[in-house]
Amino acid sequence: MGNSAAEKTAGIIIIGNEILSGKVQDSNSFFLASELRALGVNVLRITVIPDDIEVIGREAVLFSKSFDHVFTSGGVGPTHDDLTMKGLADGFGVAMMLHPSLEARFRRRYGDRLNEAILKMALVPEGTEVIDFGDNSFPLIFFRNIYVFPGIPRFLREKFLLVRERFRTVCFFLARIFVNAEESEIAALLNRTVAAYPEISFGSYPIMDNPEYRIIITAEARDKERLDAAVARLLTLLPEQIIVRVE
Repeated sequence: MGNSAAEKTAGIIIIGNEILSGKVQDSNSFFLASELRALGVNVLRITVIPDDIEVIGREAVLFSKSFDHVFTSGGVGPTHDDLTMKGLADGFGVAMMLHPSLEARFRRRYGDRLNEAILKMALVPEGTEVIDFGDNSFPLIFFRNIYVFPGIPRFLREKFLLVRERFRTVCFFLARIFVNAEESEIAALLNRTVAAYPEISFGSYPIMDNPEYRIIITAEARDKERLDAAVARLLTLLPEQIIVRVE
C-alpha cells in the first residue's frame, strides 16, 4: 500500500482478449497513468490479462492487496465475454447479487424491453458500491479499493474525469533538460547526480531524428526545493554547450 499518508499507489488492470490478440490497441492504461501521475498518484504496475474469470480474480486480489487504488478496464457489459464482475466475486470469495439501484435503473430505462442480457449488467459482487453521476450515463462500480471502468476509451475517460479529484494527493514536480549529446557522454555526470540525490527520480530518453537535441533528461520529485537543487547540480556538471534548454 502507500508509503505515507501523502503518497498513494495504484495498479491498472486492462482486461480483454482483443488487446492481447492485437485486434484493439490499448489507450486506457496510458490515459489513466498520465492522469494519476498528474494527481500525485504513483502508478506501480500495469497488466493486460485475458477474459478469464480465474485470472481476473487472481490479479484483482493481488493488486488490491498491493496498491491503494486499483483501476480495471474492460469486461463489463451484457455479452458472454464480459467476466470482470464474476472474476472479482470469485477472487474475493463473495457471491454475485443484483444491485438494487442498478436493477431499478435498468427497469426504468428499458421497461418491457428488459431482458437477461441487460440485467446481467446489474449483477455485481456483494459489497459493491455504486457511484451514481445523476444523469443518463451508467454509474461507476466500486468494489473494495477497485474502480471498475468500461473498456471503451470514451466512456472510461468521461467517467474518470467525473471522479478524478478523489485521487488527488501531493503532486509531482517535473523538470526536463534537453541535451545535444550522446548518452555515453553524459552517463557518468548523470550517475553522480543520481547518487547525490537518491530521492529524485531521474530518467534519460534518447530522441531520434531531432536536429536540435538528442536526449531528454527528466527529474521528478514531490519536494520542489530538492528537485531544483538536483537540477542545478546536474546543470553545473553538464558542458554548457550541449544544454539546449531547461523546462
